[in-house]
Amino acid sequence: MSEPLFFNPVFKDRIWGGTALRSFGYEIPSESTGECWAFSAHPHGQSVVKNGPLAGKNLEQLWENHRELFGNMEGDRFPLLTKILDANQDLSVQVHPNDDYAKVHENGELGKTECWYIIDCQDGAEIIFGHHARTKDELAAMIAENRWDELLNKVPVKKGDFFFVPSGTIHAIGEGIIILETQQNSDTTYRVYDYDRRDAEGNTRELHIEQSINVTTVPHQLAATSPSVEQQGDIEITSFVECDYFTVEKWSLDGKATKEQDQAFLLCSVIEGDGSLTKSGEEYAFQKGDHFLLPNKFGAFELKGKAELIVSFI
Repeated sequence: MSEPLFFNPVFKDRIWGGTALRSFGYEIPSESTGECWAFSAHPHGQSVVKNGPLAGKNLEQLWENHRELFGNMEGDRFPLLTKILDANQDLSVQVHPNDDYAKVHENGELGKTECWYIIDCQDGAEIIFGHHARTKDELAAMIAENRWDELLNKVPVKKGDFFFVPSGTIHAIGEGIIILETQQNSDTTYRVYDYDRRDAEGNTRELHIEQSINVTTVPHQLAATSPSVEQQGDIEITSFVECDYFTVEKWSLDGKATKEQDQAFLLCSVIEGDGSLTKSGEEYAFQKGDHFLLPNKFGAFELKGKAELIVSFI
């Protein structure tokens, strides 16, 4: 296939969501829209192709019936899930299992290692990233005794920051932060603490204390990243992370650049600006809020414009 595949995302209402996703040009379904699932082949939400001969097909159908688009990669499910999150309020404090634990305890679901790019945030914004417990017993005691200020590690953030969040990491996105999240294709989350928050019916959300203690890495292991930057013509490529589950880069385009798609596939999310992609004389415009997949053997293409894209691949 010689054309990029643009996808319509899926939106999720969340108790902590807001309206900031409108800034990406989306018609969101509610005033508390928390998540845009941009590339998703998960049963809880399927993104759908909106252009070309495959229009109307969802990502899972492409994976099942057109595996050549992904270099005939092996696997029983598409491996990645890309989201944009609007944290209008603090998200719950949570932790995700690894593959082995999720397979046994979550009906064959994948675990969830993820990473965050901070698209924007308010002044003074913070995330929770890790904890201060030294043993599992100490972790359990701190949770049982609601010693949250003592347990949780808070980190100030700014626009452009990047965080790698392996499974087993206690974490939470704070109020006033918009992120792009690249993660394994999983929807398993264990809530440790939810600020005793209540929904419109006055109910608190379910917590998963036992599972959280089981899967949390103790002591916390800082997953530091060392971004590298390379200039290729008028495009600056920042490589954030390369791990067993994904590689994530930021492409900062200011002018014109020729690129080669030599991966099994590329997932491209436009987080700022606009431009165009030209392949074999055909030009495809893109703008902030667009998400397009470049399939296997896409080959050489040209980018023009002024834009920022988060790009992921296996």
